[in-house]
Amino acid sequence: MNTGIRIPQGDDTVKVELTVKEVLALTGVKFPNNHSIEISAKKKLNHVIEGHYLDESKQAH
Repeated sequence: MNTGIRIPQGDDTVKVELTVKEVLALTGVKFPNNHSIEISAKKKLNHVIEGHYLDESKQAH
């Protein structure tokens, strides 16, 4: 049974502008006094991913 996830255009590239602290937070480095760094980085990633797929769906129509 193949339980792999299929992601359309999964090999496409996207560009995300992150600070060094945001990149470190995404790799697991903890910033005890500033949890907002990780939140900010995740929001930026989600924004780019959503934008990429919204652009794809607009081009398909």
